Amino acid sequence: MSRRTTAAVLAAGCLLTLAACGEGADPDPGDRDEVSAKLAGPDGKKVGTVEIEEDDGATQISVRVSGLSPGYHGFHVHTTGKCEADSAAPDDPSKTGDFLSAGGHLNPDDSAHGEHLGDLPALLVNEDGTASLEFSGPFTLTDLRDADGSAVMIHEGRDNYANVPERYAPEGPDEDTTKTGDAGDRIACAVIEAG
Repeated sequence: MSRRTTAAVLAAGCLLTLAACGEGADPDPGDRDEVSAKLAGPDGKKVGTVEIEEDDGATQISVRVSGLSPGYHGFHVHTTGKCEADSAAPDDPSKTGDFLSAGGHLNPDDSAHGEHLGDLPALLVNEDGTASLEFSGPFTLTDLRDADGSAVMIHEGRDNYANVPERYAPEGPDEDTTKTGDAGDRIACAVIEAG
């Protein structure tokens, strides 16, 4: 065998070895799935992003925002993938406001507020208007990407999760508190498309 033939055979063997190693080096993505969505205010201006990744049934949520007022903000998943400014609420078209088209909190089991599938940890915005939050979610991407999608929502105020002590409300929390946790207006929204 000539030197050229030997070199060619060795080079081909190295390429096959590298190709085989390359195939084995890529991790198996398994059942990993992810979405990334833009959080925007009623004016359409981007205020951040939300990323949701599901890997073998475990869901991780990551949110990054800027330009919001400092303090705690209610943070939820709403039932419908619509983020329309000055829109009507699906259950009461006479009620209009920013992002009302997204419907109420994701709540397939008709649970009390604080136990909705869409009730997420509060978002704490720093003095400079930025915030980041990472946590494991109680839902799957299938839950979010149903026939009409869903929306990730940031509210103007903090969410009390309907935890109002009896000494302040002897008759218990009112309907608004039990539905929304008194989190106030919807100030940023991101659409999770139907899947």
